[in-house]
Amino acid sequence: MTGIEFGADEIRTILHLLGVTVWLGGQIVMLGLLPALRKLGGDAPKQVAAAFGRVSWPAFALTVVTGIWNIMAVDLSDVTTGYNAAFGIKMLLVVTTGLAAAMHQSTDKPSVRGITGGIGFIAAVLAFAVGIMMAH
Repeated sequence: MTGIEFGADEIRTILHLLGVTVWLGGQIVMLGLLPALRKLGGDAPKQVAAAFGRVSWPAFALTVVTGIWNIMAVDLSDVTTGYNAAFGIKMLLVVTTGLAAAMHQSTDKPSVRGITGGIGFIAAVLAFAVGIMMAH
């Protein structure tokens, strides 16, 4: 049995997955907490969302930075057209989740919050799924 190797690739992957976990997992937690926060009344949902933003945006930035690091570690001359297509789709989804979340956070209109929250969440889930497919 060989020892466990722990180098730059593993650090990059761990940091990337940590960022994704906070960004996407946090959205799932917020969805679960929202009914209880609404029952608390007042501006409880807004306060918790602001607190989540202070954690989630740095996690999103970590995900983007490590994603760039990930692609720089790939020999692009050795990838398939399918990989390139998946990469393009993933980048579109990452931009979509970030823009939708920014719009969600910056509006006071409940209908816009609902639409952008849904779009941002779905884009994050799909980016996650495409990322898993690219890793295999």
